[in-house]
Amino acid sequence: MGQTVLITGGTSGIGRELAKLFAADAYQVILVARDQQKLNETAETLAEIHGAKVITISKDLFKPESALELYQEVSDSGLQVDVLVNDAGQGVYGLFTETELQRQLDIIQLNVSSLVALTHYFLKDMVSRKDGKILNLSSVAGKIPGPWQAVYHGTKAFVQSFTEAIRSEVKDKGITVTALLPGVTDTDFFNKADMTRSKVAQDKDDMADPAEVAKDGYNALARGEHMVISGLKNKFQVAMNAVASDETAADRMGQIQEPAE
Repeated sequence: MGQTVLITGGTSGIGRELAKLFAADAYQVILVARDQQKLNETAETLAEIHGAKVITISKDLFKPESALELYQEVSDSGLQVDVLVNDAGQGVYGLFTETELQRQLDIIQLNVSSLVALTHYFLKDMVSRKDGKILNLSSVAGKIPGPWQAVYHGTKAFVQSFTEAIRSEVKDKGITVTALLPGVTDTDFFNKADMTRSKVAQDKDDMADPAEVAKDGYNALARGEHMVISGLKNKFQVAMNAVASDETAADRMGQIQEPAE
């Protein structure tokens, strides 16, 4: 019997491209997202092109109870998750004091709390089997303070630190834990975050291809790497900010992300 991968946010962007890669390698794919129609469409594509067996589960990971419900549904079905991909995540654009607090708290729930809960549930099973892999979608944003997206950048900083920590805890237990750090990528992220008016979202030609980002993450996971920064430009950006003060890095990022005139 082949292996099974569970991918949250697997119906668009980087998550969808990762689903294609796993399906092409004969994984059984569990797709998790809110929109059942998009789940069905993605499942049909994966089955048609790759002959993959795809299971769809509609869950709203903005809700605190959804992570446990998802784990229980998978477990009750007798499915073993060999690879967990925590891809689901969103942002909110605007100055922190001018954005809705509840929306920011919802972003923390999705980007942090649900990711932590799913990782906890499935990682415990992996440790008991002494086998498994986890790919967490971090971001270059997690390495740089981000005015105009203060909470999003903060959540990705958490994801990066959390991923590195649990990797250390389980590195001798047969488990691979990898962080994928994309930069600006051509996905629906900017529309969902109401960020299309920002400077960084104006130049589509400068955005990374989500398929290339997914390939970087997939290959890094296969090699057992602890993290991968996708794209030479993003590697350079992270390196430059590593030697700059946090204040300088934040001011520079604020200039990039402020609204275009």
